[in-house]
Amino acid sequence: MGNRLKKKVRLAYLVSHPIQYQAPLLRRIAQEPDIDLTVFFGSDFSVRGYQDKGFGVDVKWDVPLLDGYRHKFLPVLRDNGTQTVTTPLNYGIFRALRGTATERPFDVLWVHGYSTVNALHAILAANALGIPVLVRAESRSTNQKQNIIKRSAKRIFFRALKGLIDGVLPIGTLNAAYWRLYLGDDLPQFLMPYAVDNHYFQSRSQQAVAGRETLQRELDLNPSRPVILFASKLQTRKRCQDLLDAYLNLSSGEADALHPYLVIVGDGEERSNMEQRVKQSGSNGVRFCGFRNQSELPRFFDIATVFVLPSLDEQWGLIVNEVMNSGRAVIVSDQVGCQPDLIADGVEGCVFPAGDVAALTEALRRTITSPATASAMGQRGLERIQTWSYEEDIRGLRQAIAATTRGLLA
Repeated sequence: MGNRLKKKVRLAYLVSHPIQYQAPLLRRIAQEPDIDLTVFFGSDFSVRGYQDKGFGVDVKWDVPLLDGYRHKFLPVLRDNGTQTVTTPLNYGIFRALRGTATERPFDVLWVHGYSTVNALHAILAANALGIPVLVRAESRSTNQKQNIIKRSAKRIFFRALKGLIDGVLPIGTLNAAYWRLYLGDDLPQFLMPYAVDNHYFQSRSQQAVAGRETLQRELDLNPSRPVILFASKLQTRKRCQDLLDAYLNLSSGEADALHPYLVIVGDGEERSNMEQRVKQSGSNGVRFCGFRNQSELPRFFDIATVFVLPSLDEQWGLIVNEVMNSGRAVIVSDQVGCQPDLIADGVEGCVFPAGDVAALTEALRRTITSPATASAMGQRGLERIQTWSYEEDIRGLRQAIAATTRGLLA
């Protein structure tokens, strides 16, 4: 993939725990002949299974989290099964980066995040060993006002951080702007797009077609009616309640013309309130499907006419990448981080101001009134997502390694 490095580079990657979205990318990187990858985890809680506070249920992912790449779990000082600034807390990072009698020190450290004790420990250890540091994170600027003390403290922190790292790996447009805001224009940036395993989701979506009628019967859906899909945590900030309000507006105003269903996949703190709202409305078109594991989601993408993510302050929204691989139209709020890179209003779907139920209602109407419109948007989305893939990730990562190690590309 792209130009190779002139020498094989030992790359250490530090991350809090095995993450279902990252595992396929790590397997893909491990296939590169010029990158010798070792992943260091702080905790194994996601492998054991854990209580996800957002979903409000016990979660054990049904996709392989550790297969296909070299990894090690660091010795633990503190691990309470969650990810916070101080947990997991590990030791042995310096020793791991330094190498052993049989293995030379690592050439580059890549850190996921920058504000945890573990991340800062690793960055300081790499600096002490003369190892270049690359940072990747989801952060983006928001319109929320910060008090002057917090804003000043943040700038002081980033001034210190800038002297300890050699480059950043922005995941998209808004993340790149965030790095420029706090680290300046002179710190090198290497685009490493926030992507999913496109091949996996496209193949799973194709397989789902054969079981479409089964799922429609399971959910008691009339195949001739459009389906509006939400699939995420039922938390306040995800604003599924806005989608429900928009759906009820749409259904009551144009019941004879559209007859849409609203299928809600996910669980969380807002579910009971939303179920009560549906009951009070008298609507019979809403289906609550609860938490579904990652491998099940393409079945729901397949029956959807349009997918909606109406979140407030959504750092990225990888579920959007997944849906686009199914060739479905997508509606997102303007506070969903992936929007500038993946969804243009009227092209791959629609964009509306977060929290504006009337605008969301109109976006739904624009999308589902004509089946041809939703289909064309979905096809353009499928074409768009082809260029936002692991191949671009590897290209950006290799450029970052070459620049920071002087390991020029061949």
